[in-house]
Amino acid sequence: MNALLSVRNLVKHYPLPNGGKVLALDDISFDLAAGEILGIVGESGCGKSTLGRTIMRLDDPTAGEIRYGGKDLAQLKKRDLKQARAEIQMVFQDPFGSLNPRHSVGTIIGEPLAVHGIGNRSARVSELLDLVGLPQTAAKRLPHQFSGGQRQRIAIARSLAINPKIIIADEAVSALDVSIQSQIINLLADLRRELGLSIVFISHDLSVVRHISDRIGVMYFGQIVEYGPAASIFQNPRHPYTRALLSAVPRIPGKTGGVAPIGRIVLTGDVPNIAHRPGGCLFHPRCYEMHDRCKTEVPALRAVEGDRYSDRRCACLFAESASAETA
Repeated sequence: MNALLSVRNLVKHYPLPNGGKVLALDDISFDLAAGEILGIVGESGCGKSTLGRTIMRLDDPTAGEIRYGGKDLAQLKKRDLKQARAEIQMVFQDPFGSLNPRHSVGTIIGEPLAVHGIGNRSARVSELLDLVGLPQTAAKRLPHQFSGGQRQRIAIARSLAINPKIIIADEAVSALDVSIQSQIINLLADLRRELGLSIVFISHDLSVVRHISDRIGVMYFGQIVEYGPAASIFQNPRHPYTRALLSAVPRIPGKTGGVAPIGRIVLTGDVPNIAHRPGGCLFHPRCYEMHDRCKTEVPALRAVEGDRYSDRRCACLFAESASAETA
């Protein structure tokens, strides 16, 4: 696979007042191909949003590489990031909070054009409104005059203004009603096809990620614990944490729908303190399949032996014995 974006061994620390540190991202690696949608999923606080912000260099990485266009974005000085940020744009969770309430929609969508000195803003704004399914009259209105779904369409239009190659959608549908979520997901999928976009789609909801992603990375406590083609993750989850997440995915009784037939799994035990990480496997204090080795051995994100998908990795010592393959 020819990667458009390559993230290697990405680490992000946040210092604590007592001299300690919070390890928000711990050795994250993945590739994003041209025209691909990569879903990043996990519980709140697992580091998903930090990952998106660090790729954009809204937060500076502590270590690791973010390679795009032959350059390591992690090493660029802020003044050199302007062009890279033109080609990698972000859509945030709160569409209202990310839009200036005093500016018209036309001004908001055209702002990136002004920043990068691109002319003919009026024509481009009209084109973008059409692209995201909003009327031309929207350009003269203010954000508060729109619904949540419409405001997210405005935010998406703004992110597309200067023809980026990559969109990072950080919980872009989580604040919306379920029916509106599907509309925005379909819009992103259509834009991927029409524009050849690559998308990093960040969500806490596996059922949402399932409908849009080509590949999925499951995050827990700052690490990717399972990674591979979306179909393989749903049909045959190898990590206990992934199986717990999948057990909560709604499904029609008697129909698998390509999802492994897993009974409801309720995780017990305490969520580890982010400033005091447990030894061994980070998931072992909550794992319902925990072995003694899990308390002391740190599992690497590795290829799963015997798995029929070559691009399939799991950070579990017992990944080979965990199989829930559907027929």
